[in-house]
Amino acid sequence: MTLGDYRTKRDFAVTPEPQELEGERTSEHDEARFVVQEHHARHLHYDFRLEMDGALRSWAVPKGPPEEPGVRRLAVAVEDHPISYIDFEGTIPPGQYGAGTVQIWDRGTYDLEERKPGELRFVLHGVCLHGPYALIRLRPDGKHWLLIKRQPSSS
Repeated sequence: MTLGDYRTKRDFAVTPEPQELEGERTSEHDEARFVVQEHHARHLHYDFRLEMDGALRSWAVPKGPPEEPGVRRLAVAVEDHPISYIDFEGTIPPGQYGAGTVQIWDRGTYDLEERKPGELRFVLHGVCLHGPYALIRLRPDGKHWLLIKRQPSSS
């Protein structure tokens, strides 16, 4: 997915969502960041976003991210978002894509442990979410994933 998908779905004259600024595709932060935004749209869901490859890789998690080891949640891949979206909170007006209220539920940094096609393994360092997680692709379409809270490794 590209940021072009993000731009074509939005009317920036109407929505308060941030646009990608020229040269913004990199972050000034040394550590990779994540954010979870509670999104009260047609249906309440949580947007899980990882700062990666100059954008926020994004998944909608209908039941919210798991907090207990072994719990799995469906995560549907959505369009990449610009890095500046990591701080976005506000109300997207009716009639706009994603209309509803967005507020930050959790944020922090993460360590990427493994990245291969259809699988990401990482450790979150957030306020609510911390410890080892994985995103595993379920179907070849690339949209359906599982967000899993992994068991901590014993060292």
